[in-house]
Amino acid sequence: MDPKAVFEALQSRFGEEAVFELHEAERKGLDGYFCVKPERIVDVCRHLRDQEDLAFNYMECLTGIDYPDKSQIAVVYHLYSYSKKHRVVVKAFVPRESPEIQSVNGIWSAANWQERECFDLLGVNFVGHPDLRRIMLPDDWIGHPLRKDYAEQPEYHGIPTTRTNPLELLAIKPTAKPADKKEAAEK
Repeated sequence: MDPKAVFEALQSRFGEEAVFELHEAERKGLDGYFCVKPERIVDVCRHLRDQEDLAFNYMECLTGIDYPDKSQIAVVYHLYSYSKKHRVVVKAFVPRESPEIQSVNGIWSAANWQERECFDLLGVNFVGHPDLRRIMLPDDWIGHPLRKDYAEQPEYHGIPTTRTNPLELLAIKPTAKPADKKEAAEK
């Protein structure tokens, strides 16, 4: 089943207000996607997993994309069906000021750490998550580094947050010219 067929099946089940904006793959190697209203994400995802002809039993990836110009964050779900050998990408857009969406951890346990990562790096609150806390950064870290307007602090508890470019450390320092070596040997 291709993304368009999945989209049409979901629209007939949940309606055009819940499942909308099909974007078919523009070229080979890209996945088509469609949007789901954030309030309906759990219902739609459960249906995607449980419906026999869909059988999306595996969540490959959950991530987020910051769109500051639209004041939105997209929560992106890459889903796959092992038995049917098809995949689909679902996006739910949440407001950037208060990004919140229901957790799908109860549908796919793989969502656990992936939702935590999206929470940590983008600030998306996954309501109903069993252990929503930072996974990559310390609990007292300020901000969310994958937001496009994130400004890194110069230090964290006295530790610099920037490092010297390793290529600069490897740079070969200029040596004395052969004429200079001859003069130095004569002295």
